[in-house]
Amino acid sequence: MSSKLIPPRPDEVMVIRDVAPNVVTFSVPFLRFGRFPIGGRGTLVRLTSGALAVFSPVALTDAARAKVAELGGDVRYLVATDIEHHIFLSEWAAAYPGAKLVGPEGLPEKRRKAAAKGNDAKIGAEPFAAVITKENCKDVSRIGEDFAADFDMEYVHAHPNRELVFLYRPGRVLIEADLMFNLPAAEQYSRVPAAQRPRPGLLARLFEGLQSTEGEALAMKRFLWHAVSRADRAAFNESVRRIAAWDFDTVVPCHGETLVGDGKAVFQKVFAWHLGGKGARR
Repeated sequence: MSSKLIPPRPDEVMVIRDVAPNVVTFSVPFLRFGRFPIGGRGTLVRLTSGALAVFSPVALTDAARAKVAELGGDVRYLVATDIEHHIFLSEWAAAYPGAKLVGPEGLPEKRRKAAAKGNDAKIGAEPFAAVITKENCKDVSRIGEDFAADFDMEYVHAHPNRELVFLYRPGRVLIEADLMFNLPAAEQYSRVPAAQRPRPGLLARLFEGLQSTEGEALAMKRFLWHAVSRADRAAFNESVRRIAAWDFDTVVPCHGETLVGDGKAVFQKVFAWHLGGKGARR
């Protein structure tokens, strides 16, 4: 049940931040599996056309609605950036019925099954206007012409979560979900009273270490190489290399801290083994 993973009063703990011109993040506490404090983050982007795109939506609080209205209110795209970041799609779709739902292959079926079971009121079976597959992923215009005018997209189908990664070219901002974490989730828990913040146990601390970009990020490199990319490392490497060729300086992950200014350098460090080819591993 999604209600066990998200804060009961998200309006009291959400951090809304302008990370670049026309790019806003909504950061909230989030416990993965009910025990790992990894945080959650949605991203709102105003396109050159004036339309709005929302990536990995989080709770639609009054403050979030106000920010949407401030940017013009024309929510045209609701994007699930992988098969995990979709819990709040129904909530946003109900509020902005003109928006197109976008997500990777497999997600519409996953949501239909969840909705049919009826045990999670947050998840509906709304139709998707664009489902990204290995066959069609090169055509960003299938999402929308104005969307394609501002965004590049890479479908990392070799990732277990089927990641959709986006470059907002006007702001040089990379938007991703689970391709790269950047724990700890300091901003996402910054409005939670100290006495109510989770106290990570041994497993949670170990996981945080695996998802940290600090120093040489050796634990994360090993996790990405030996676990995340093991099923199809060649395809994973190709996706990472295409992303690394993009022009960005800010990285907005769903979990952990946003990287402003040094995002490209950190990305290259974390994925050095995948970018360097044979012999890059240590």
